[in-house]
Amino acid sequence: MTRAQILIVVAAIALAAVMFFLPKVVVNEKDKQSFEKGATAAVPEGHSEDDGHEHGTEPAAGAPATATSADAAHMTATPEQLLELATARAKYNKATDGQAKSRLAGELAAAYATASKFDSAGYYYEIAAKARPGEKSYKKAGDQYYQAFTFAATQERAKELGVKAREMYEQVLKNNPTDLDSKTNIAMTYIASENPMQGIMLLREVIAADPNNEKALFNLGILSMQSNQYDKAEERFRKLVAVNPEHIEGTFYLAVSLAETGKKEEAVALFNKVKKMSKDPALTTSVDEYLAGLK
Repeated sequence: MTRAQILIVVAAIALAAVMFFLPKVVVNEKDKQSFEKGATAAVPEGHSEDDGHEHGTEPAAGAPATATSADAAHMTATPEQLLELATARAKYNKATDGQAKSRLAGELAAAYATASKFDSAGYYYEIAAKARPGEKSYKKAGDQYYQAFTFAATQERAKELGVKAREMYEQVLKNNPTDLDSKTNIAMTYIASENPMQGIMLLREVIAADPNNEKALFNLGILSMQSNQYDKAEERFRKLVAVNPEHIEGTFYLAVSLAETGKKEEAVALFNKVKKMSKDPALTTSVDEYLAGLK
């Protein structure tokens, strides 16, 4: 297997599991036990000043070649963010009135989210959502759990966070069945589970409702690549690039699909276009690898 082939296998596998990078965030065990029991008001113990989360700026091993430094969302919290987090946590812990506590839970969740501690942010947004149910409040909780899911340390942890994300998004869909972003995220949690076909079916439902849905098109294209169905991947990425000509990753993977199906001239043209679209060194390296292999 050539180096270029190895790169695409790694990239496809990583992206197909919803950007399944190694985590920079882990909820401490007491937080985990609390939300698994469905607690809505109890304050998880064991929060230290840095909340026991591990952070770093390096992307995980196996991250796709298109990932840039901006994609590494989990970064070390700044002193200002830690101070904001400590202040919000102290206010929450001191509150005794139930209504005030649920409001402060939202503020604390926002502070965790700002510090890229998405699992704890999801936990506190869930508390706020259960106190004042609504589409937007559950969407906030679901989005944070989903973010944490994409950075899960293990498959077991990903499964736990995927379940939590689905629970929140299902509440969103009860209020708004047309929320295709929530449905797409639910689909991707299933794809990383023992029931991937359910996720694929949901993605197809999204495409049926919105043929131009960029997120669903991209994910279906990546899944086709993972199963070596490059003709189908080409179809998905062509559609994606037609919808959004500035979609860098879509253009890159369309070029890869074309290269894999023997359409070298068009692939070369698109690879060169990608180099003009992005100055990311990791992406440029991957493009150069493919171009060298197509000579």
